Amino acid sequence: MHISPDQTIFWQYGFLKLNATILFTWALMVVLAAGSRLVTGKLSTGLERSRWQNLLEILVTGIEKQIEEVGLSEPRKYIGFLGTLFVFVAAASICTVIPGYDPPTASLSTTAALALSVFVAVPLFGIEEQGVLNYLKSYAAPTPMMLPFNIISELSRTLALAIRLFGNMMSGAMIVGILLTITPFIFPVVMTMLGQLTGMVQAYIFSILAAVYIAAATRVRKPKPQSTQGVAA
Repeated sequence: MHISPDQTIFWQYGFLKLNATILFTWALMVVLAAGSRLVTGKLSTGLERSRWQNLLEILVTGIEKQIEEVGLSEPRKYIGFLGTLFVFVAAASICTVIPGYDPPTASLSTTAALALSVFVAVPLFGIEEQGVLNYLKSYAAPTPMMLPFNIISELSRTLALAIRLFGNMMSGAMIVGILLTITPFIFPVVMTMLGQLTGMVQAYIFSILAAVYIAAATRVRKPKPQSTQGVAA
């Protein structure tokens, strides 16, 4: 039993390797891109809409509502990034029913790449909303002594995102693999379904945490209104 899809090598030439993580990641991205193109290719802007389009709009509206509740006032600005994270992690878990498929999120390299994308997106969104100087000043808030702690916080939460997702996804794959060797096929099927549910939950948690980090970076501090007592006096 292999622990990570990185151990499954399909092709190797010298130090160049094509493992299951790379293959399944790109295959999943191609399928998702083609699927999104197929789903959104014939959308109607009129009053008459298909059931599939109504369902799609309900899902998108629900995601936007969830993003807005996190604290992002303009959810459509962030739905592309956050929605892509959710769909990729969720699809990587759902596809475990395919024989021979290993979820790329069971590899630390994949989860680290997802966490790094959040690490890069947070300051970009923050700078876009607040400007470079105001965003950099937030690292020294409320006092300059907090600068190293805020930087450590940025790095530690990125590491936590990667390890949390990797640990949960890898543990599910390992449990199913162990059960396949010691129990009949019925129980592992149930565990596989439970693993898919766990993957959906992890996709939701990962996306929500990314939204929370972006909301914290884009929050603009408004000046306190001046008291009118002195003017009235």
